[in-house]
Amino acid sequence: MNRLLFLLPLALMLGACVPSTPEARIAENPGAFQSLSSKDQALVRQGRIEEGMHPKAVRLAWGNPAREYEGEDSGKNTRVWEYDRDRPVYTTNFYGGYGYGRYGVRHYAFDLGPEIAYVPYRVATVWFRNDRVTKWERVR
Repeated sequence: MNRLLFLLPLALMLGACVPSTPEARIAENPGAFQSLSSKDQALVRQGRIEEGMHPKAVRLAWGNPAREYEGEDSGKNTRVWEYDRDRPVYTTNFYGGYGYGRYGVRHYAFDLGPEIAYVPYRVATVWFRNDRVTKWERVR
């Protein structure tokens, strides 16, 4: 039983790290996929987008954006989606301080150790006007 309690959170963490693919997103949303034109279905299966695509096709092809912006341009509704990835940044930090141990005994501890921080960076942006892609760009 104790092993199960240890393995369950571990399995959940590892499952969260699995990248989503167009095929996995199609399997999760078959109705949305079936409502697309055959041309858009082919693009989604390849993980590609084109000008004129509906946001649901983009979401199936590329997944959920990290950020969504809404606005208006010349009386037309606009949206911008940004997609991010994380880059590890390795540093060494000095840790130190004091605390209380057993029986209220005060102790000091210092340590020099590595630290990894994950910094997001933009990899793609999609612009929409009236629920259609007007342009997009992606990092190579």
